[in-house]
Amino acid sequence: MTMMLGSIPQQDVFQRITSAKDERTAVRGSLLSGTLYFCFCFVPMFLAYAATLIDPALFTTLLDQDSQLVLPILILRHTPVFAQILFFGAVLSAVMSCASATLLAPSMMLSENVIKGALPHLTDREFIRVMRLVVVVVFAALVLTIALSSDSNIYQLVVNTYKVTLVAAFVPLCAGLFWSRSTTQGALCAFMAGLMTWIGLELFGPSDLIWPPQLVGFLMAVTGMIVGSLLPQKIGAHEA
Repeated sequence: MTMMLGSIPQQDVFQRITSAKDERTAVRGSLLSGTLYFCFCFVPMFLAYAATLIDPALFTTLLDQDSQLVLPILILRHTPVFAQILFFGAVLSAVMSCASATLLAPSMMLSENVIKGALPHLTDREFIRVMRLVVVVVFAALVLTIALSSDSNIYQLVVNTYKVTLVAAFVPLCAGLFWSRSTTQGALCAFMAGLMTWIGLELFGPSDLIWPPQLVGFLMAVTGMIVGSLLPQKIGAHEA
């Protein structure tokens, strides 16, 4: 649920859908990309399973210690140099591409939606400087701090990013699209209720909690959306 629903309000999905020439192209492109994702996912799964057949003792130990080492060690020990160059070159290019896109997307959203509205007198040159400052100083420093201080693997970090969008953005997005009575006040209530509940449970919740924090945050976001939209409107006069 976290990765399935949390990936929907992501910036890359929004860009791909809005860049399509019409609705039919957006739908077909989404279905085709989902199918291709399944096909690409089978490749590392097949390689990891093949590794357990090639050297069961070694790769069983790696699975217990650090599963991220299975594929690189398989490539290093059982493929020619040319295949190793292709593999690690592809990994490096994918990491750099994702890193640059991940830095640019939130920086652009913050600059366009928040800073530009708060400082409308900025010229284009000044706005570009502000956007560069946001990218380099704010988000780059934040991401670097998280990377250096966290002991989580890449998969866990990706899941954690989807938790944020699940509890904060998914409910307002769906309500704004499919519920005619949704309002700006309801969207803000859903955002605050979901995000604060999730953060509170992650930091101070018991370790043996039956429901994961992101699920509780998601349910609180739904509650906040409904209650905030049905109550007398104090924030904004337009629908979300």
